[in-house]
Amino acid sequence: MIAGLCCGLGAIVTAHNIGVTPVTWNREISRLVYDKCASCHRPGGTAFSMMTYQDVQPRLVEIKTAVLHRQMPPWGAIKGFGEFKNDQALTQEQIELIVDWIQNDAPRGNNRRALPAEPSFPAATPAAYVPVKAVSGATTLERSLVLEGLLPERISSNQSARITAALPDGSVEPLIWLHQYDDRYKHPFLFRKAVRLPAGTVIRGVPADAVVGLLAH
Repeated sequence: MIAGLCCGLGAIVTAHNIGVTPVTWNREISRLVYDKCASCHRPGGTAFSMMTYQDVQPRLVEIKTAVLHRQMPPWGAIKGFGEFKNDQALTQEQIELIVDWIQNDAPRGNNRRALPAEPSFPAATPAAYVPVKAVSGATTLERSLVLEGLLPERISSNQSARITAALPDGSVEPLIWLHQYDDRYKHPFLFRKAVRLPAGTVIRGVPADAVVGLLAH
């Protein structure tokens, strides 16, 4: 399995006219890999190395399959339901860029000077968010809460959970739609903007046999 094949360089995709200029490892793909994949996919990392063209070339079919099926990166939520600042899911344009490169024989590129410098990997800093409440089933908040994000603590890989917050004024705030979440790659979902929930808010959509932590600073 590929873990963490992910990228956030939308500008590269926008600037590249697929079908006119061939996508190459040296120019586009290496930057995607170095930016979001190599933290795991490197010598000494948690998955096979993708640091060099020689590392990636034997894995092309595996990479293409994982990307097309959105199995990787292992984000585990539906796009557009809630907004997250740490969203690692590939955009459709990024998927097309990778697939286009592989289907066109994955060229390395002739210009070696286009290859970016390999990234460094500083020690990770502890997360600033902690679960302040664990939710299973419908749960009413007894106190107001500034919700910074969610952390699935227990959920089956085949479960889909569309989680919302029903506020006392009758409005409904979409929080997250978990889908194909893989507990092996456990991670928080951090909102782009904190969600203020008054006392009396009802958190709905968490399966009774699942546990989701509410995160705050």
